[in-house]
Amino acid sequence: MVNHPGLPFTYFNEGEAIILEILKGYQAFTQACGVLRAIEPLNSFLASLCKFTINNPNEGEKRSILLSPGSKKPETSMDQRDSIILTPKNVQALRTLFNVAHRLHNILGPSWVLVLETLAALDRTIHSPHASTQEVSASVSRLSRDTSGQYSDFHILSSLNSQLFESSALMNVAAVKSLLSALHQLSSQHISGNSQLSGQQIGSIAFSVERMTSILVNNLHRVESIWDQIAAHHLELANCPNPQLRNMALDSLDHSICSVVGSEKFQGISSAPHPLKEYQSVEESETRSFEYAVLSPLVILYSSNKNIDVQMGALKILLHVLERHGEKLSYSWPSILRMLRAVADASEKDVISLGFQSVRVIMNEGLATIPVQCLDECILVTGAYGAQKTDINISLTAAGLLWTATDFIVKGLSGSPAQKANHLNEEVQLGVSTEEGDIAASEEGVKRNPLQQLVDYNKLFFSVFSVLQKLGADDRPEVRNSAVRTLFQTLCTHGQKLSLSMWEDCLWIYVFPMLEHVSHLASTSSKDEWHGKELGTRAGKAVHMLIHHSRNTAQKQWDETIVLLLGGIARLLRSFFPLLQQLSKFSSGWAILLAFLKNSILNGSKEVALAAINCLQTFVSSNCPKGNLESSFVKSVLDIYELVLQTSPNYKSDSADKVKQEVLRGLGDLYVQAQSLFNDDMYLRLMAVMHLMIKSSMNSSDYDSELGSIPAVQRGILEIIPMLRPTTMLSSMWSPLLLELLCYLNGEESPLHRNSKVREQNSDALANGTKRASVEQGHINGTGTKGDTVVGCGWGILFIEKLVPIMVNLFLEAPSNERCSASPQVIQGLGRCMNTRRDNPRGTLWRVSAECFNRVVTDEVRQENAECGSDMNSYRLSRARFWKEVADVYETFLVGSCGRVLSSDVPSADSATADESLEMTVLTVFGDSVLKLQKEAPVEVLQRLVNCLDRCASRTGSLPIQTVGLLPLHCSRFSLGCLQMMFSLCSCISKTSSYPAVSETSKVSISILTKRCEVILGQFLADENDLGDRPLPSVRIEETVCVLQELARLILDIETANALNIPLYLKDALRENQSHGRAHLLSLLPTFSELVVSREARVRELVQVLLRLISSELGLQRLT
Repeated sequence: MVNHPGLPFTYFNEGEAIILEILKGYQAFTQACGVLRAIEPLNSFLASLCKFTINNPNEGEKRSILLSPGSKKPETSMDQRDSIILTPKNVQALRTLFNVAHRLHNILGPSWVLVLETLAALDRTIHSPHASTQEVSASVSRLSRDTSGQYSDFHILSSLNSQLFESSALMNVAAVKSLLSALHQLSSQHISGNSQLSGQQIGSIAFSVERMTSILVNNLHRVESIWDQIAAHHLELANCPNPQLRNMALDSLDHSICSVVGSEKFQGISSAPHPLKEYQSVEESETRSFEYAVLSPLVILYSSNKNIDVQMGALKILLHVLERHGEKLSYSWPSILRMLRAVADASEKDVISLGFQSVRVIMNEGLATIPVQCLDECILVTGAYGAQKTDINISLTAAGLLWTATDFIVKGLSGSPAQKANHLNEEVQLGVSTEEGDIAASEEGVKRNPLQQLVDYNKLFFSVFSVLQKLGADDRPEVRNSAVRTLFQTLCTHGQKLSLSMWEDCLWIYVFPMLEHVSHLASTSSKDEWHGKELGTRAGKAVHMLIHHSRNTAQKQWDETIVLLLGGIARLLRSFFPLLQQLSKFSSGWAILLAFLKNSILNGSKEVALAAINCLQTFVSSNCPKGNLESSFVKSVLDIYELVLQTSPNYKSDSADKVKQEVLRGLGDLYVQAQSLFNDDMYLRLMAVMHLMIKSSMNSSDYDSELGSIPAVQRGILEIIPMLRPTTMLSSMWSPLLLELLCYLNGEESPLHRNSKVREQNSDALANGTKRASVEQGHINGTGTKGDTVVGCGWGILFIEKLVPIMVNLFLEAPSNERCSASPQVIQGLGRCMNTRRDNPRGTLWRVSAECFNRVVTDEVRQENAECGSDMNSYRLSRARFWKEVADVYETFLVGSCGRVLSSDVPSADSATADESLEMTVLTVFGDSVLKLQKEAPVEVLQRLVNCLDRCASRTGSLPIQTVGLLPLHCSRFSLGCLQMMFSLCSCISKTSSYPAVSETSKVSISILTKRCEVILGQFLADENDLGDRPLPSVRIEETVCVLQELARLILDIETANALNIPLYLKDALRENQSHGRAHLLSLLPTFSELVVSREARVRELVQVLLRLISSELGLQRLT
């Protein structure tokens, strides 16, 4: 029987009753051969048994082929619908085969191939839709079937099939290896160089792969012994030309590696950052080798296989491993990172994207558990993905991952004993009190925890900065801008945790070189305009996507990067300037930064220049209030502003004007923030710069002026002038400031500009007061500019209109002694502006100036002598000049404007009403605030002022009867107002103070008033006689009636009465009788006598009233 194992099966078809007995004997013989190590008989029995387990047709017969979903339908005449039927005898034979395999699993060795071929066929049968089992007779109890039908047999056979491989955990290692070898052999015999395989071949290979995976899962406790076989077969399948086999191998390899890495074999290897030891025990060496072996198939697949699908499959497996079990890896990190680094250089976008997903997992979740020696490589790998040019989104995300890395690094920095010791040492070098025990304790902590000493967080931090520095010079603007933002965001967020030495390295190794490199790339970049991506054609012409004008050249995009750099520097200066001052190289670094800012403003685009100016403004505004700045820093900023404005005074463009405007705003902000640090010389420099900008911006033909608006630079000047009010420490600068502003009103050259050469030789020339004294003395001697000089001299009327109220506000805020010296020039300047009414009555300048003049003269008249300092000689000179200028202004404005040629353009009613109201306001201030309240006006000035008022009052009376009716109503009203104001000056009832100067005004006014009254009344009589019966013009009648009424109301004091031109004996009599109040009527009695015969009834009635008052004044009564 042993020599003829196939004979018993000649009876296999003769009856079911003897099948079990035959199979029992067959099983016994097979087991005996196995125990006796009779390999050839064993193989014969197994081959015979396997042959009859499944009814497979012979090669020449038709057979059913199970096609896989992806296989190509073969061109054959075989009927695909032929089914496979498993008889009860087949099922029982299969069970016998399973029993033999279970009992001889440690002995079968190479004979496993026979068993596995049968099991592969069984697996295909079970999964075939055309397979079925045959019912057995009820007489055979052991073959009785379950009522559930054929699928119960299939389920049992499938379970037995799976259990056989699950039981591999009970086999010895040699038996498992034999089983794996047999599976490999079964799979390999179906692999060919042809990519087209039959369904049966693919099924057999799939069976082998699945059973290998099952064996692996059930033998994880000794996976080291069997992994190489499994991995080798997977690599072989992955290199096959058939895509179905490759996918099958990759899926199985994914499951296998994840199962191994997720097993207890890897538990506890890596739960925190740890070093890779150079010297290891035998166990550690084996663990390291095994981990390499588990992950090495992925590296091999990616590096050696050029198929994109295989490479992506290897990357997917790696991603799964990192996502699920990355914290368990330890020794394989170097190879993983090398693999991911190579992926960054790939040309396929999908491959890079898949590799980057693994990098994201590492940077977001794996930094806490990765070996410390690999942290630096992680950063470099991330930088490689940032530098790749295939997918810009990956590059941008990589920059964000570097920010995540800095968070992790800074946590290590703040908790590192070595870092704490470094901080303590720096404090000692800086003179900070430090306990010796603190340093010793820190050093001791480092010794006790060598792991923390091993992690060089400083190096990691600089690795991130090195990568960001390289990305900051990337050709793609989005990438470099993202890198720049990340770099400065890192410094600003974590700067407080960095040591001084780290700060120096950051600035000198990364920040300053980045500034220089980016600036060089920007200056050498192309200025050629780009055309957007072609979208199509229209009418035969290409249609391109539009690109914004601010980004349509390479240089403009580099400028955007420089703007970001400057913004980052501004943030550093705002947050860390006191700390930066402690650096040993701070002085040289500050010089480099200032040079860069200066060059950016002078030679950069509009955006770059504005960013540089903003950097300086941020630096000043954030540090001055805290007291962090010394005078030298303020001077350095002022130097830049001054140089910029001196270098580009003639630039005429919108961008240049915007830059100048920002520089001016920066100047004003610099002074406001650093007032306490300014000295006289710095202040004079500030005004010189302002004058330079005004001079360069003034042009009578300026386009903005033609449109009725102020140019941008001039608006900037007007914004900062109010900020320049000198502080208490700079009180001597009030006079230069006011004189400077007055130059623009008077059309003169600035005193700062005239003496620029002198100031270069001696910066104190204008601060010592001699300039101010000489200017005042020149005006007193009459050498000043005459009042008819053209206002502005090309400065621009619109600018002057805005400047006048600003200058007046500053003047009124100045100290009293400074106001005393500057008040004559201020009055003169305002008078010049008011005189523009003659040539431009519709203009606004004269109106604004008149209102400001009222404010100034009212305030100045009320000034007390004691408030003007102890130098009375200077005070008297200044006041004399002041009153002279006031008289000049009133004479020119009130009297001179009367002779102007009336415009043919009739003004609107509102405009005429406003002008009349302003004139009356000037008149009210003239009388009530100047003439009535003055205290030290010279007599000759008083006479000029009253004469001015008298001349205005004579507007109506001086006109002949033929033309007086043509006089505009507002002129006659103003003339009557002046006349009434003269009566008010003489009246003792209206006097509000007891100062002798008030009586002096009355004495000067009364004689002029009586003469004016006599002229008006005489003119009335003459006109009435000339006209005969014809009526007089209403203007003349109203004027005469007004004079008579005011004369009746007027009451004089004794001193004013004494000034009247009446006989002395009358004065004595009036004084003795104390009846001097109506003395002015006595001087006009002859005129009244002539008016009693007037044809105008109102006049006669008023004359009668006056005569009665005279009689009463003389004490005369009616006799009856």
